[in-house]
Amino acid sequence: MIRAAELIQRKRDGEQLGDDELAELILGYARGEVPDYQMAAFCMAVFFRGLTPHETYVLTDAVIRSGETIDMSGALGRKVVDKHSTGGVGDKTSLAVAPVVAACGVPLGKMSGRGLGHTGGTLDKLESIPGYRTELTLDEFIAQVREVGTAIVGQTGDLVPADKLLYGLRDVTATVDQLSLIAASIMSKKLAAGAQAIVLDVKVGNGAFMRTIDDARRLAEAMIALGRQAGREVVCLLTDMDQPLGAAVGNSLEVLEALETVRGRGPADFHELVLDACGKLLALSDLDVDETEGRRRAEQAIADGSAEATWNRWIEAQGGTSDEAALPRAPTVREVTAPRAGHVHDLSAIRIGNAAVHLGAGRRTKEDAVDHAVGIVCHAKRGAEVAAGDVLAEVHARTDAQADEAASDVLAAYQLADTAPHERHVLLEVVD
Repeated sequence: MIRAAELIQRKRDGEQLGDDELAELILGYARGEVPDYQMAAFCMAVFFRGLTPHETYVLTDAVIRSGETIDMSGALGRKVVDKHSTGGVGDKTSLAVAPVVAACGVPLGKMSGRGLGHTGGTLDKLESIPGYRTELTLDEFIAQVREVGTAIVGQTGDLVPADKLLYGLRDVTATVDQLSLIAASIMSKKLAAGAQAIVLDVKVGNGAFMRTIDDARRLAEAMIALGRQAGREVVCLLTDMDQPLGAAVGNSLEVLEALETVRGRGPADFHELVLDACGKLLALSDLDVDETEGRRRAEQAIADGSAEATWNRWIEAQGGTSDEAALPRAPTVREVTAPRAGHVHDLSAIRIGNAAVHLGAGRRTKEDAVDHAVGIVCHAKRGAEVAAGDVLAEVHARTDAQADEAASDVLAAYQLADTAPHERHVLLEVVD
């Protein structure tokens, strides 16, 4: 018999819960034996009192045990890698990393989610490709990773169902931003999906969950500890999210930019992050190469066209078209120009992300539909020197009125100054 009220009280008072008690609370919730109101109270107690590292692992393990798990490496007879981002504005990194890593001979299987608020979702981006199937059976998922080298799909209903329930509850009870619960949510999905080596991209800045480098480092350390206790190799990249990543923000626009990056023609900051992630993943793989050689192989795959060929095989294997002209495009494009000469001192990720959401590129609530065609392209990023009248960005919208409103919001995201800001790289720190 689950003593939910007692456990809530003890956690409220700062006590550490026993392994069996905590696990049974989570599994009981997944079975419908613990009501939402009690689990909401427990999440709030955790929000204020926290969990110890050991409690965090026990909770993560219970979430994993609430559903099926996948032994990807066992099924393929290879070391399978995975990459995950904590979410940001213009973050289409997985779309470019997956075919590059696969072109280098390393299998990458990834289960992704949808966006909410200003953070874009990988599945939403991929669904802008006509015909692309985000739902594959487990057998189809494993077979595609074996044959093509990569697959990116939606999370199956049988994988970590307790996490889906918990996240939905946290989202409506103001308990999302709790480090242990964030770490457990991310790592339960990664561990259940079966990859043996994982690169985590932890975003830092005004467009991210983690606003400071110290908070991001603590989250990275918590996730690495969970991975190690589960016998997995985990490396965390702490990356800048004070400004959007790359130029494109919006689903089909980001797919196009990811494809251009796979071709070697992407924005400098995005191209650099893709190579950083690929180098780490290949060094963690069974190729027996170091990071320098992994990065060299990734660069070669882009240069010789094998990464683009893998992109085409991957998209077509999941029912999508590799014809980029088939991607949806917005009927109205509005230029946003610089009101004066100067340097771009700041470009607010959160403001650009919210402007894209208002255009329809993201969701305010989980029930909202997404317009895959609309978005924003930021041509001038932090540090760029512009003259009065130069194009800072483009707004891609459905109507003139929406374009005008978004253009005003985008201009407000830019701060121009007489002097250039200090240079800041997209990769801030590596935690391993």
